[in-house]
Amino acid sequence: MKTVTSAFRKQNIALIVALVLVLVGSFVANAVQTNGWTVQVKDVRWVGTGGTMMSGLLYIPSSVYSKDDKGATKIVPAPGIVAIHGYINSRETQDGFAIEYARRGYVVLASDQTGHGYSDGPAFANGFGGPDALKYLRSLDIVDKDNVGISGHSMGGWASVVAAQTYPNDYKAIVLEGSSTGTYGGKEGDATFPHNLGLVYSKFDEFSSLMWLVPVANDVGKGPKLMKQFNTTTPVEVGKMYGSINQGNARMWYQPTTNHPGDTVSTEAIGDAVDWFQKTLKGGNGLPPSNQTWYWKEIGTLVAAIGFGLFLFPFGAMLLRTRFFGVLEEKPVPGVPAEGVGWWVAAVLTVLIPVLTYYTLINLPTTLQVTASAFWPQNITTTVVFWAIGNGLIFLVLFLLWHFFLHGRKMGNTFSSYGLTWSQGKLELAKIGKSLLLAAVITFGGYLLLALVDFFFKTDFRFYVFAVKLMSPLQFQIYLAYLIPFIIFFGISGMALAGQLRLADKQGEVPLWKAIAVNVALMILGFVIFLLYEYIPLYGGGIQTDAATPNGPLYVIIAYQFIPLLGIAGAISTYFYRKTGHIYVGAFLNAMVVTWIIVAGTATHFAF
Repeated sequence: MKTVTSAFRKQNIALIVALVLVLVGSFVANAVQTNGWTVQVKDVRWVGTGGTMMSGLLYIPSSVYSKDDKGATKIVPAPGIVAIHGYINSRETQDGFAIEYARRGYVVLASDQTGHGYSDGPAFANGFGGPDALKYLRSLDIVDKDNVGISGHSMGGWASVVAAQTYPNDYKAIVLEGSSTGTYGGKEGDATFPHNLGLVYSKFDEFSSLMWLVPVANDVGKGPKLMKQFNTTTPVEVGKMYGSINQGNARMWYQPTTNHPGDTVSTEAIGDAVDWFQKTLKGGNGLPPSNQTWYWKEIGTLVAAIGFGLFLFPFGAMLLRTRFFGVLEEKPVPGVPAEGVGWWVAAVLTVLIPVLTYYTLINLPTTLQVTASAFWPQNITTTVVFWAIGNGLIFLVLFLLWHFFLHGRKMGNTFSSYGLTWSQGKLELAKIGKSLLLAAVITFGGYLLLALVDFFFKTDFRFYVFAVKLMSPLQFQIYLAYLIPFIIFFGISGMALAGQLRLADKQGEVPLWKAIAVNVALMILGFVIFLLYEYIPLYGGGIQTDAATPNGPLYVIIAYQFIPLLGIAGAISTYFYRKTGHIYVGAFLNAMVVTWIIVAGTATHFAF
C-alpha cells in the first residue's frame, strides 16, 4: 500500500512540475516577445493573391499608439519590416528578428509563407507569399510607407526577392539571411537590384553551392555571383559598404559564425540584420544592435516544451488509475532478451541502420516519382514516412529472424513476452481499442495545454528547429492520412525495445529510469553520430560529407528533428510498456504526437 501511495504522490508531483514548467516558460516567453508588454503581438489573417488566405504575427510597438478615453489611436507611423521564415518553418521561426526589430520601434509582420503554418497552400505559390506580405504590411496606417524593409531567411529570402521585384518602389532596404538573389526567378547578380541589400551569410552555411555557386561558405565573397551583385571585380569584403544608401544600391556582407539554421538563433546574425535596417531605414529608437533579449523567449519556449513532454507521462499514469482505463495496467510478462554479445549486436544495428538507410529511403519518393496528392500532400512528411516504413520492415524481419531462428523462441519467449498479446497468446481487441483511446486522450490533453498557452501567451512549445504547434483544420485532415504508417513504425520499434533489446538483470527488470535512458540512447545515438559525421568536415573549413547527395544539406537539417522526436518516442515506449505490459499505448501515443508535430511544422505542397 505504501508503494502505491508513494507512486501516486510522485506522479502528482511530476504532473505539477510539468504544468509549472509550461506556465513559467510560456510567461517568460510572452514577456520577452512583448518586450515587457510594450509590444502588442497579434495573430493576423488577410486575403492574398487569388483568394489565398495568408497568416502572420504582427508586432506593434507601443510607440505607434497613444491612449485616450476612446481607446488606442495612431500617432505617428513607424518604419515597417516584413520578416519571412525559410522552408518547412513557420512565422515563429523569425521571432528573434521580429522581437529585436519591434524593440527598436519597427512594426513587424512575421508572415507564414504559402503552404506553411496557417497560410493556404500550396507551398511555393504566389512568390512564396512574399508579395502578399509586403502588400499587407503597407496597407496598415501605422506603417511609414517611405521606410519599409523586407527580411527573409533561406527560402524566405527568395520570397523577399520576389516581393521586391513585384513591388520595386514599395520598400527601401532588404536583408537576406542565409539566402541569395536569382535562385528562384530573381535577377541574377544585379548591382542595382534589390535596393540596399544587406546580406547575412554565415561562415558555415550548408547551402553556399545553391545560393552563391561556391562550394565552401567561407569563400562566397570570392564567387563571381556575389562579386557581380556587389558591383566589384575583387572579392567582396565582410563589413565593407559598397554603393550608396541614398542612391538605393548599397550593399554589405555580414558573416556571422554559425550555420544555415543557426542564423535564426544567433545574436550575431540577428544583430547584423538590425544593424543594416538601422543604417537604411529612418525612424526607430536607435537601440544598439548588441542589446538583445530574444534568446530569453527561446529559453522560455524550451522550458515550456520540456514541460509539455514531461506532462504526457504523469497525465497518462493518472488516466490509468481511472476505472475505465485501469484494466490496461499490467506488469510486463517475463521474457528473455538478447544477451551478451547478441544484445550489443542488436543495439549496434538499432543505432546504425536508421542512418545508413536514411538518404536512400528518404529520397525514395523522388526516385519513384511520388508527388503530392490530396491523400499525402506534404512532400517532406511523405519522405519521412518512407524512411519510417522502410526501417520498420527491416527491423521486423531482423526481429522475426531473432525470435524464430536465433534466440527468442528457444529461450521460451512468446509474443506475450514482447507486449503483443495477452494470456494464452490472445489478441484482446477491446484492450487494444482502449489503448488507442487512452493515447488519444493523452494527446488531446497535451493539445489542450498548447491551445491554452496559445490563447493566453501567444506562444507555443519550441526550440531552434523543433516546434510543437497547433494544427489548422486542413492540417488535422492531413494528420489523419499520415497517422497509420507511423503507428506501424512505432509498433515495430516498441516491440524490439520490449523484447530483443529489453533490459533485465538477475532480479528482473532494471529500474525504469535506466531502461528509459538506454532506450532513448538507442533511438537517437545514430542521428547524433550522423550529424557529427556531416558537420565535423564543415566546421573544419570544408563542406558537409554528403553535400553532393541529392537534397543532402536539406535532409541533414531535417535530421535535427529526429533527435528530439525519437528521443521522446523511446521514453514513451518504455514508460507505457512498463505501465501496461504491452506496446500499444506507447505505439499509438508516439504516432499521434510525432505525426502532429511533423504535419503542423512542415509545408503542404498540394493545392486543395
